[in-house]
Amino acid sequence: MQAPTIHRWLFACMLATCFISGQAQELIKGKVIDSVSRQPMESASVSVIGGNTVFTDAFGNFSLMKSANAHQLKIAFAGYKTKLIALTDNEIRVELPRDIINLEEVVVMQNGHASRFNNLARIDLDLNPVKNTQELMRVVPGLFVAQHAGGGKAEQIFLRGFDCDHGTDIQVSMDGMPVNMVSHAHGQGYADAHFIIPETVNNIDFGTGPYYTQHGNLNTAGYVSFASFNNISNSRIQVEAGRYQTYRTLLMLDLLKKNKDKQSAYLAGEINTANGPTLNPQNFKRYNLFGKYRLVLSNRTEFTASLSAFKSKWDASGQVPERAVASGMIDRFGSIDPSEGGNTERYNANLQLSHRINSHTIWENQLYASRYVFNLFSNFTFFLNDPVNGDEINQSESRNLYGFNSTLTSKQLFSRYTWTRTYGTGIRYDAINDSRLSNVVNRQFLHDIKRGNITEANAFAFIQQQVTVGNWLIDGGVRMDYLYFNYFDKLTSLQSSPQGKAILSPKLNIQYTVNRHLQLYVKAGKGFHSNDTRVVVANAGRQILPSAYAGDIGIIVKPIPKLLLNIAAWYLKLDQEFVYVGDDGNIEPSGRSRREGIDVTARYQLTQHWFANMNLNLTRPRAMDGTKGQNYIPLAPTASSTGGIFYKTTYGWNASLSYRYLKNRPANEDNSIVAKGYFVADLAIQYTQKKYEIGIAVENLFNAKWNEAQFATTSQLHNETVPVTELNFTPGTPFFPRVKFAVFF
Repeated sequence: MQAPTIHRWLFACMLATCFISGQAQELIKGKVIDSVSRQPMESASVSVIGGNTVFTDAFGNFSLMKSANAHQLKIAFAGYKTKLIALTDNEIRVELPRDIINLEEVVVMQNGHASRFNNLARIDLDLNPVKNTQELMRVVPGLFVAQHAGGGKAEQIFLRGFDCDHGTDIQVSMDGMPVNMVSHAHGQGYADAHFIIPETVNNIDFGTGPYYTQHGNLNTAGYVSFASFNNISNSRIQVEAGRYQTYRTLLMLDLLKKNKDKQSAYLAGEINTANGPTLNPQNFKRYNLFGKYRLVLSNRTEFTASLSAFKSKWDASGQVPERAVASGMIDRFGSIDPSEGGNTERYNANLQLSHRINSHTIWENQLYASRYVFNLFSNFTFFLNDPVNGDEINQSESRNLYGFNSTLTSKQLFSRYTWTRTYGTGIRYDAINDSRLSNVVNRQFLHDIKRGNITEANAFAFIQQQVTVGNWLIDGGVRMDYLYFNYFDKLTSLQSSPQGKAILSPKLNIQYTVNRHLQLYVKAGKGFHSNDTRVVVANAGRQILPSAYAGDIGIIVKPIPKLLLNIAAWYLKLDQEFVYVGDDGNIEPSGRSRREGIDVTARYQLTQHWFANMNLNLTRPRAMDGTKGQNYIPLAPTASSTGGIFYKTTYGWNASLSYRYLKNRPANEDNSIVAKGYFVADLAIQYTQKKYEIGIAVENLFNAKWNEAQFATTSQLHNETVPVTELNFTPGTPFFPRVKFAVFF
């Protein structure tokens, strides 16, 4: 019997068994929304008193079997008032009002989301609202970022023992639209999330490891998916001011205040300016505009459209060699080449249409387009290569990005089974014009090193099957990606031979829920990151898609009602850390690698208003092809922790004292150069009423002296006759207070 025939036979048998088992069952269906914003609430728990529990989907919908003695439902969500609903109807609509967070309402139960702790992002956002785009990423447990170009360049990202550079090993998206830029002029997977306005973010979904069928290229260390509000509960004007001539103005307008269940629209815009702590002013300016419209076409169909525009420019002081500071040649906040900096723009259009085919099947479609412009001036080696003009480089590109996603999800409930099937397909197409690497002096062009046009496409399809049987949840799937690469070299007028390759990525997640307070889980999966198109064509298609193989084993437990713990041990092997080094135009394979570690996440509610959280991440990253003592992975984190104490009320005073800690780590393969660790604490206090809010935030409360971005770099200063390899760094921000005032209307 052929494999497809076997698959159909097993599929039919399972369907028949489930159908027979569920013959005489009565189905309860409903929807849970925010009572003020009318926003559907994803992952709210819905429990039959004395019976089973389910979670709402992305549209706030739920369905469960009604047992003979079921007379009441309990609907709960952290940060909302719990409701008890009498079962007088099989079609229920529940509106939850905001309330103080109560961790007792967080239950350890079977949940269809393979990522286990994304709801905690909502809790963290509620306890400690983010103050800038950089802090959006820090909400993810174990994720660190480092800025090293005046606030305009995408942050360097660290997660699970990976120096992800600017996004090589972490997939980032906003409302389903990719943030990462493949075959980017500065680095593979470049993820500039600065076009996101923090106050528009409703939720941050995340997952570590390559275990998620709906996430493909670049999802090795993990993924982060931002989701914006479909509508907002009120309008606001907000102004902020801080040290170093830092100013921010935010305007959010609720454009349709009536009949929000049918349609809603809002507009958000912000202006950011700052000079930063460096001696040479950063002259940073960023402008963001975002608008979103939602229309309920029928009881089954919903349409959402959003547009955004982003533009920024900045000057940067660049990385500072330790010897230049130690000798007194420059100040710690000084610069060797003050002409660094750049500008970037991005314009997005995003259309989404969801249709409920029947009571258990949803069809979602998305069409998006982006226009992107990037221009960056950097100098890492100073006078190493050109002792007369210096080594300043310019990296630039303009890009058109188009994509389409389609997902069909069907969920059926039977007496003994819950069966969810998800089928997806889509394509992404990047057309990059005039991708350049050039030598410049004081931002004036000298000559090109690389210059060409890039075409890259990624077509994909996936199948995910999820079955809940008793205390077991088994989630398995397979994803197929096909990538196409083409490059036209403008310097030689040579058209490359197009390359393409397909890759299969199986995934498996198993959960066993012992009771409402204890769950065990195992994850296994394969992921990949693609290489830069210039690498692919230069190597005639070899090493196009290095694979990552990983496994997790973990426990989620509530030892006491107000303490939630997640402990996971994990392992990840990467076939090839092989990326395009855009700073010098070279190809730099670094061989196979492996990482193993332990992650601990804890959330504790001390009293009704006091909370504490802690994330601890321990990792042992090693290159597999290097000799012992020479096999360290540069800049890979080995130990990190974040956490804090929070005071939260609905109205009145709110406060937080948070920290982030990163241990010393190797900066080169033999650990002879060490990237220095740091401990930084932040404080935020605010007073909130229905019509206004005032607050103060202090970054680096104890004025720690710390290095934000660090690299082992070979460089040569103007007065030196030989190059020196040592630590180069960008200094972390000193004591940095700022105040804000917001009016709601």
